[in-house]
Amino acid sequence: MTNKYYEFFCPVKVVAGKAALEHIPFELNGLGAQRPMIITDKGVRAAGLLEPVITACEESELEIVSIYDDVPPDSSIAVVRDIAGIYRAEKCDSIIAVGGGSAIDTAKAVNILVSEGGDDIAAYSGAGIIKHPLKPFFVVPTTAGTGSEVTAVAVISDTEKSVKLPFTSSFLLPNAAIIDPRMTLTLPPHITAATAMDALTHATEAFTCIGKNPLSDAYATSAVKKISENLLSVMDNPKDADGRLELAQASTMAGIAFSNSMVGLVHALGHATGAICHLPHGLCMSLYLPYVLEYNLESIREPLGDLLLYLDGPEAYAATPANRRAEAAIAAIRRMRDALYKKCKLPRTLKETGQVEESQLEAIAALALDDGAIMFNPREARLEDAKAILKKAWA
Repeated sequence: MTNKYYEFFCPVKVVAGKAALEHIPFELNGLGAQRPMIITDKGVRAAGLLEPVITACEESELEIVSIYDDVPPDSSIAVVRDIAGIYRAEKCDSIIAVGGGSAIDTAKAVNILVSEGGDDIAAYSGAGIIKHPLKPFFVVPTTAGTGSEVTAVAVISDTEKSVKLPFTSSFLLPNAAIIDPRMTLTLPPHITAATAMDALTHATEAFTCIGKNPLSDAYATSAVKKISENLLSVMDNPKDADGRLELAQASTMAGIAFSNSMVGLVHALGHATGAICHLPHGLCMSLYLPYVLEYNLESIREPLGDLLLYLDGPEAYAATPANRRAEAAIAAIRRMRDALYKKCKLPRTLKETGQVEESQLEAIAALALDDGAIMFNPREARLEDAKAILKKAWA
């Protein structure tokens, strides 16, 4: 399944470890930035996660000029416009995004406006619109799942038109991703579980979909191994900084993998379910992953079988006949989901979420067929196929 031609691109500097935050002033100074703005949300600030970032800057005599802490879970063009106005009024010269996917996407969009000019972020929507490098930009992720710190995309809602605007450009990539385990120590169990399953899905689809290549494979398999070896132990011991760092690194690795090889039908169904039923993205990934792998099975038997080594370890891999390893890999993912259900009640079926009606499945299936991720799925899916997968995932 290896492509004869492929491209791989990830210029983001990764600063990782238990003192990574303290390196932010050095990174800012290296780009001549002296007046950073922090973009985050109220939950991150209430959890005290800004304090080590602010302290690190103060100790280096670097002033945080402005802090915007009101990013909503589903950010909008109005929010982006407001933050850009504050950035300009305060004469900021750089951005530090501290948070999950919404805060990071919002910061990416703000960086477009303050770098390119104007107040209409919609004018920059699409691929290849942005032609120049943007202002210095750093990302401090507070979840271990989205991989947004190493992806060249952002999604912002136009609430008036009820559509989501996609932005794609290599210039959206931050100058550095700061991966520090202190930022995820306070994550609640269900968010730890859902975001890790998001990362696992990124890595699994990157490794089994048609855009895979040798370099993305290396990142994807390393991510799967780190999640498999650390997720359940972190669920039992949430303050395990070493385990938290492993999960955070896995998320970044999976982000690098899928941003170069793309994802598939799990994401198409997840995006549609999120839009119609407003389920969190990581939960959708966890729900659909085994069902889509079963649907794709005969098209991905070899790579999926290879993943068993990273999901279940060398002993299980060696003890499993080669022609049964793909099925064993799916079984390993199901066992992980069952364990997470026992530890934090992370739903395994759509019915268990309590937020999805069976009558909505047809609309989800129809919307999934229009999602760009489906183009990279190794097996073509028609409406009836998508409906069949959803019915299996229902209960």
